[in-house]
Amino acid sequence: MKYFSIIFLAILFFNSCTQTVSKPNIVWIFSDDHSYQTIGAYGGRLQGLNPTPNLDMLAAEGMRFNKCYVENSICAPSRAALLTGKMSHMNGKYTNTKRHPFNHDQQQFQKILQQNGYETAMIGKIHLDGNMQGFDYWEVLPGQGKYYNPEFITEEGQTNYKGRYVTEVITERALNWLKNGWSGQKPFMLMVHHKAPHRNWDPATQHMLKYEDIEIPEPDNLFDDYATKGTAVKEQELDIANSINLNRDLKAEGEMYANDPRFESRYEWMADNKPEGNELIKWKYQTYMKDYLRCIWSVDESVGEIMQALKDLDLDKNTIVCYSSDQGFYMGEHGWFDKRMMYEESFRTPLLVKWPGMVKPGSVNNDLVQNIDFAETFLDIAGAPIPENMQGKSIVPLLEGETPADWRQSLYYHYYEYPGAHAVRRHEGVANKEYKLIRFYGEDVPNGEEWEFFDLKNDPSEMTNIYGDPSTKSNIEEMKKELSRLREQYQVKE
Repeated sequence: MKYFSIIFLAILFFNSCTQTVSKPNIVWIFSDDHSYQTIGAYGGRLQGLNPTPNLDMLAAEGMRFNKCYVENSICAPSRAALLTGKMSHMNGKYTNTKRHPFNHDQQQFQKILQQNGYETAMIGKIHLDGNMQGFDYWEVLPGQGKYYNPEFITEEGQTNYKGRYVTEVITERALNWLKNGWSGQKPFMLMVHHKAPHRNWDPATQHMLKYEDIEIPEPDNLFDDYATKGTAVKEQELDIANSINLNRDLKAEGEMYANDPRFESRYEWMADNKPEGNELIKWKYQTYMKDYLRCIWSVDESVGEIMQALKDLDLDKNTIVCYSSDQGFYMGEHGWFDKRMMYEESFRTPLLVKWPGMVKPGSVNNDLVQNIDFAETFLDIAGAPIPENMQGKSIVPLLEGETPADWRQSLYYHYYEYPGAHAVRRHEGVANKEYKLIRFYGEDVPNGEEWEFFDLKNDPSEMTNIYGDPSTKSNIEEMKKELSRLREQYQVKE
């Protein structure tokens, strides 16, 4: 009788484990300011540089989303949207500044995952002051963090990784949790958040010669004159010509990097050549882009390491791997770097998802997806309840190859941080697959508001504002109605 009792208990235990393991693990890899233009799988003028072989493999093994966007193109608000499934005006994190602190006590998806049988971990950059909640383990950078000698904060205190490079440390700590921190008894949600490629684009030493003898292709609108644009565009501080500095950003003048052998040749070239005008802009563009791409190379190596570790641990077949960024970034388009504006390059963000047995390898989705959808998607994957006050939609049906009949046809966007870095005026807007309408507003905008309207099919680079064109009147009226509808749907009061 004792023998049969043992067998019975063993069967119960096996069945219990099988049911638990049937829920997929989730690895969420998130970078900072990584543009879709610099991921090879997205094509474009930079594809020939082969900037992201591991991310391209992830896309080949999963689904590439071509139309994933953010609701507020700036770091901390984007991360708040990720955790809460709500827009800035609902989660309270409007800007990067301390004027708008993040309330960690509010509802967040990882708390719900914990309540539904998941172990959760967050390692890397979160850019939200205060102790994290809803994670079994967290180890995060304070604020923006540092590329070299990074410091990390945990519930136990602070650790300094002297002599180390931040991307490598984040990868190492994430894999350490997977191998030694995770119990192995429950499904897990592991969030790996990279600092790179955030400004000031300080690459790992071993990658400094990458792209050294290559001419980076320029965008066609590097010298955009903003002829049809308004004050808000003409008075921004995003331009490579004036807003990227030669000291901190490009490491070619001043004392900050004067004794760093990695940049010695830049100091010498700048002192000898003293470029001006368009020649200086072109040199700044090349230098900025090469350092940015070198930082990306480390992130791509991290993706490869994580994918290999999942295979080595026999976890790859039941683990969903997702890659995205907190927003897009300008790679010289419109003569800019940074983000914030509602134009395509910063409004749009990459999203790649591998889900073995569920997502068709090499598939592509063109539905409108937004970062307020991520939290709901994680909960849906886990079979956990999705709170009604979350504002996005689970993309699980899209991953399964089906587009629901009621899927969104337009997107709402709102940027709030003005006055602030880069002098980008407050603006809101609505976009669908054909048109984009932007409203800049505030005291520093003539008459309190300026409008821009773009025909995205005929002008995908958004070079010509046709708001004043009589032939667009009916389209603009429809887009204004849609803007009002979305404001009501999302309960926007500002």
